[in-house]
Amino acid sequence: MSIIEAIILAIIEGLTEFLPVSSTGHMIIATALMGIQPSAFVKLFTIVIQLGTILSVLVLYYKRFFKTLSFYYKLIIAAIPASVLGLLFNDYIDSLLESPLMVAVMLVVGGLVLLFVDKWFNKPTVEDSDKVSYKQAFMIGVYQCLALIPGTSRSASTIIGGMAEKLTRKAAAEFSFFLALPMMFGASAVKLLKFFKEGNTFTGEELNLLIIGNLIGFVVAIVAIKSFIGFLTKYGFKAFGWYRIIVGVIILALLLSGHSLQII
Repeated sequence: MSIIEAIILAIIEGLTEFLPVSSTGHMIIATALMGIQPSAFVKLFTIVIQLGTILSVLVLYYKRFFKTLSFYYKLIIAAIPASVLGLLFNDYIDSLLESPLMVAVMLVVGGLVLLFVDKWFNKPTVEDSDKVSYKQAFMIGVYQCLALIPGTSRSASTIIGGMAEKLTRKAAAEFSFFLALPMMFGASAVKLLKFFKEGNTFTGEELNLLIIGNLIGFVVAIVAIKSFIGFLTKYGFKAFGWYRIIVGVIILALLLSGHSLQII
């Protein structure tokens, strides 16, 4: 993987990780167009650059992390369902569901849901993500389990879960950002452990790519989060719904045209 390819993937990760559009789907298209092969390092790279995007949340919302311990308890409770299912059924999910076709289908299905979600959940009672109850946090975590299906989007599932639990669009999106921290940090730690356990090591060039990828992801994610909150509050989810459908159709078209697509 070249430095240009690493920068492009980092930009895609920073733009799509916190938006309800599935970063996996975009990675499939990008790697297919650039001809990147899914080596052990490339697979690691696409996960570990999430650390840069995690840092963007910490920087933008740093005051939230110094308020109360209950904030952390709620994140832990919300992280439990997907963590447990992910650990128990990881290999099964990988073997049955991690296919470009599944990603394309879930992009379209999720897009259709986003077209109507503003109408379904239009009577919120919780305007501040700090006011989320423990029960609501757990239920949002249950919705996050849907993200174990590639192409669903962790952000989409948790935001919809938040809105189903009577949070405003903004409050649901912010809680989704916070919940990403334990999930993405855990995923990065597991991927790193597996990488080294299999006897792999970093070259100097690969280490530089990881540093550059995280820096790019950090900067792009800050812009994406700030823009997303403003857009979401004003316009809702319909535009993201249509966008997901278009991306899903593009992947389906690539598959039908004979392109060999792979999930990194």
